[in-house]
Amino acid sequence: MKYLSNILLVTLLGIASISISYSQELNCKVSINADQIQTSERSVFKDMERAITTFLNTRKWTSDTYKNHEKINCGIFLNISKMPSIGVFSASAQITLARPVYNSNYETVLLNFADREWEFEYLESQPMEYNDNTYINNLTSMLAFYAYVILAMDYDSFGELGGSQFVQRAFTVVNNAQSSNRPGWAALGSTRSRYALLENLNNPQMVDLRKNSYTYHRIALDTFDKNPDQSRDKILEVLRNIKRIWNIYPSSISIISFFDTKSAELTKIFSEGNLNTRREAFDILSTVDPKRNVYQSIISK
Repeated sequence: MKYLSNILLVTLLGIASISISYSQELNCKVSINADQIQTSERSVFKDMERAITTFLNTRKWTSDTYKNHEKINCGIFLNISKMPSIGVFSASAQITLARPVYNSNYETVLLNFADREWEFEYLESQPMEYNDNTYINNLTSMLAFYAYVILAMDYDSFGELGGSQFVQRAFTVVNNAQSSNRPGWAALGSTRSRYALLENLNNPQMVDLRKNSYTYHRIALDTFDKNPDQSRDKILEVLRNIKRIWNIYPSSISIISFFDTKSAELTKIFSEGNLNTRREAFDILSTVDPKRNVYQSIISK
């Protein structure tokens, strides 16, 4: 009987471990550069890197079940520039997100966003406390915000407006952080802030930008191997929608971020195919994203 009990216990533990390994959503690589900081206590930065990685990758952010190979590949690179006092840091962050393209070995980048307003406190081995319903500290609020933005953008790429629930959760994080008076959360701050990014995602007049993600990724890229010309036409439709919104919101951070993320991919996509399609794509890209010179290769062949 004791032997059978032990077997049952091992089986239950095995099931529990499988459930845990399949439950979390993010596979986030965290990297911290603190070369600018003059301190002999370097271990805090490795500890911080481990703590942030654990916070993002072991927390349950959704009610969905994920297998290991389904986890969302993303990254946060922190460049710490100042340490005004022990445990107080200023940094810039680069947040990236990628998803696989069906029937290929290719991963397409969905997000490549620079946040230059990271201010936070961290002491070595401190617990990473967070609650969706209240603001506890700036570090975990910023991490939760980007976890929800990453989920929103990933889900949007698989289903039209599929990430709406996560946009609303990110909105809650922003609202809770208003009383902190920390940079990046305020409506009157930078046009490239966390608030500005969320405002674009939540703006009804800009909802086509989110719908575009489904068309671009699920309808066009995921079927590109079967019918590349049809996929190019769909992506051209996305560019027309972006131009229409750009005419109203020329400084939209979502549009800027889209081209920061997709310029090289778009150049490759439209460097082949129907000449009229390529010319229209070039005209739109050179109008809405004029600072980049990579698009010339679209019509140079």
